[in-house]
Amino acid sequence: MDKTFVTALQKRLSDPKKIVILPHKNPDGDALGSTLALLHFLETKAHEVVVLSPNDYPNFLKWLPGEQKILKYNTNTSFCDQKINDADLIFTLDFNALSRVEEMEGVVQKAKAEKIMIDHHEQPDSYAALQYSDPAMSSTCEMVYHLINALDPQAFSKAIATCLYTGIMTDTGSFRYPSTTPTTHKVIAHLLELGAQGSTIHERIYDSSSFNRIKLLGLTLSNLKKIEGLPVAFMTLTRDELQSCDYKKGDTEGFVNYGLSIEGVIFSCIMIENDDQEKIKMSFRSQGDFSVNAFARTYFDGGGHHNAAGGMSMESLSKTVERFIKAVKKEFQK
Repeated sequence: MDKTFVTALQKRLSDPKKIVILPHKNPDGDALGSTLALLHFLETKAHEVVVLSPNDYPNFLKWLPGEQKILKYNTNTSFCDQKINDADLIFTLDFNALSRVEEMEGVVQKAKAEKIMIDHHEQPDSYAALQYSDPAMSSTCEMVYHLINALDPQAFSKAIATCLYTGIMTDTGSFRYPSTTPTTHKVIAHLLELGAQGSTIHERIYDSSSFNRIKLLGLTLSNLKKIEGLPVAFMTLTRDELQSCDYKKGDTEGFVNYGLSIEGVIFSCIMIENDDQEKIKMSFRSQGDFSVNAFARTYFDGGGHHNAAGGMSMESLSKTVERFIKAVKKEFQK
């Protein structure tokens, strides 16, 4: 934990402030878990705090303690703009480039409030007055745990523990990714001692699929292909295929990981036709030394972590597949 960051943040939180907390667009378990945990913590310190999400998120995350307090920017824009303009401090969690909040970017950039970044993705932008960035961390939730522990260890609650456990669990693939360290397990042990119900949280996240989501998974796997001669697999989903399974936000979460379960495959990709915009959403996962962060940044205007990243394409799905295969072959020729 960076003591300079903690000291500087303590000074800014020494008297009540108006605070806005932002996750990235399409927030996942780590983004929501970290923002809600920080919300609960700051509320105990008499600050006026609100979480503003750029848009909605999957139903399997809507049980998180405090979730009902989150405001969605895309359905309450004017009110959210006012909150941003009135804020003294703006925390940005689980992202390190303001473009990740998309429609909110302009108003956040112009806001008088100091920006404070807490994030574990690589190559952060320089928009924040205070920055706690550590790509070696398993998750932003683990970072928030260390921050609260440094600021006030007595402030932990069952609600905070539940939120943090959720984000660490989801961002580590249930504690199996290489970013899971001995310290991560010690943090998890403490969160369990604080009242987080690990088995219940896992059930709510992973064992609450709709019938249509399982059908969609089957359809996705039927589209699975492996590039001949290379340790690479990819999947595609068209807009029509999504609609045939009554697609809901979050239904494709985790699908990309199935490619890595094939023996010998170290790089998996899923390409999905966006339901409401003319672009292809891409998710990348890898094992070992192959950096999907570098791959996404080089070829598909994206980024993320060494072994988990995302990107996008403005071309058709068929053109995107061609471009992906060409890029993969170029990288593996190196």
